[in-house]
Amino acid sequence: MSVELPYAPVDTLIREAAPEMRVSSGAAEELALRIQDKGASLAVEAAEKASEDGRKTIRAEDFDFEKHRISKESLILPVAPVDRIARLRVDNYRVRKEARLALAVHLEAWATEVAEASAKLARHAGRRTVQQEDVKAYFDVCGDR
Repeated sequence: MSVELPYAPVDTLIREAAPEMRVSSGAAEELALRIQDKGASLAVEAAEKASEDGRKTIRAEDFDFEKHRISKESLILPVAPVDRIARLRVDNYRVRKEARLALAVHLEAWATEVAEASAKLARHAGRRTVQQEDVKAYFDVCGDR
């Protein structure tokens, strides 16, 4: 499976969640894969809601997210790859601009929580570097909330 999300913004997201820590490339790659999987799954659910309404366009309200007023410019995760992620498992659907933004905001908040917890696991292990095993351990313990 190819990764649609560049690793650099994911690395930045982890560094902002744990500024005193270093980040391994494996940790950024693992979190990028998890973000992609989560985003694609959420888009499938949103497409099912759109289909129930007889639409071929996914709207922001098809996602059951809290409404956030965040501009595209304030996000760390780029919206264009999030659009590609939204289309990975749904064919023949359009994704409205506000839906892409809502998904990006939600995924960034979710990934920040994962990054903070992964950093906590790294500190607990006596390391100053968040590693791939920390991200995997988070999902082993907490699942994909």
